[in-house]
Amino acid sequence: MAIRRALVLPLVLVLLPALISVTRAFSADSATDRRLLVLVDDLAVRSSHSIYFRSLESRGYDLQFRLADDPKLALQRYGQYLYDGLVLFSPSAKIWWLCGPYGGVGFRGFGHDLILAADPSASDLIRDIATECGVDFDEDPASVVVDHVGYAVSETNLDHTLIASDDFIQSDVILGSEKIKAPVLFRGIGHSLNPTNTMVVKVLSASPSAYSANPKTRLSKAPSLTGSAISLVSVVQARNNARILICGSLDLFSDRFFKSGVEKFKSMKKSGNEQFAVEISKWVFHERGHLKAINVRHHKVGEVAEPPMYRIKDDLEYSVEIYEWSGTSWKPYVADDVQVQFYMMSPYILKTLSNDQKGLYSASFKVPDVYGVFQFKLEYQRLGYSTLSLKAGMATHPTRLFLQSIPVRPFRHNEYERFIPAAYPYYGGSFSTMAGFFLFSVVYLYNK
Repeated sequence: MAIRRALVLPLVLVLLPALISVTRAFSADSATDRRLLVLVDDLAVRSSHSIYFRSLESRGYDLQFRLADDPKLALQRYGQYLYDGLVLFSPSAKIWWLCGPYGGVGFRGFGHDLILAADPSASDLIRDIATECGVDFDEDPASVVVDHVGYAVSETNLDHTLIASDDFIQSDVILGSEKIKAPVLFRGIGHSLNPTNTMVVKVLSASPSAYSANPKTRLSKAPSLTGSAISLVSVVQARNNARILICGSLDLFSDRFFKSGVEKFKSMKKSGNEQFAVEISKWVFHERGHLKAINVRHHKVGEVAEPPMYRIKDDLEYSVEIYEWSGTSWKPYVADDVQVQFYMMSPYILKTLSNDQKGLYSASFKVPDVYGVFQFKLEYQRLGYSTLSLKAGMATHPTRLFLQSIPVRPFRHNEYERFIPAAYPYYGGSFSTMAGFFLFSVVYLYNK
């Protein structure tokens, strides 16, 4: 026994730090204290973009800076991801595993978040990651966004590649309730959205006068990207609620652009870069627009316990509590467009849930006169909010789906009414037949 203890104790001491590191992973009940890996081409980015990094640290994030070409770099160890978010500020990164199943793409596939910033030196690997997310950078590696109308007035901006854009997405969830008053400075490459990908959304667009081309050469043909079709910053929310930010300008997050004034049609002392970058990062890392559903219940009207099955024409109640993460705590989510389906192959009942302004949503309805195996199905998708997918009163995990069938049976033979009103004509017909036969028998027997 003493020998066994001597062997087990060192093993526990070795595994304890690993177990602690796993338990520190992101929980849906708290969107803070997350570990972020920041990959850079040069550690000087840590100082040139210090304001942005300090804003993340002030909100409780643990940043770890690594060079993208570090041969010892790994996102995963023993089947567990070491980080909860990835900030990819290394446009020229050429590490092959970033595009593999355990790299940037696989990182997203396991519900983790990603911020990707590129520039004209973007490598093929960075472009491939963006393509996987539904974003296509300009095929010409020398092309940048040029705008001869919406450019930022500057003595050094002679080629009009430093543009000032204020074409933001109209969403308080993604960019916050406080309006960004100053334009955002942008110098970099533009991209277009894959029309077949419905999960990618433009957050910052170029003006109608912008185009993507090489400013050092004369145009010989029409640019492939022009006008408002050019997206400067886009976001993606995957089906597992992983969020991705793709930006074509690394300078957008720099201290120089944060502190710089901007002059477009009027002069402003400070650009909107800092407010834009901070607010969009809050959305990417689920500090805003993150929903959770708890206490999903269904039962017969007047009862509390959930029955193993329902009977046709039963009156039932369905309820669920929905909360939104505010950055510091969970607050009731209030909306009037949450619906539940009573589903068997197709929805037999679609009911809008009413709410009590405290996060409780409920609805009452009658079970349809169809027996079979049904499911309660609640799928809520709204711009900027995480997707809720609830089935049979149980929430879906990012990688697992919990299903529970709810049988609906017909009436038993002893549950029908003793006399069915719809059968009164048949009752009358049978009794009238018997009475007529009796009268006929009497007349036939006693009438000579």
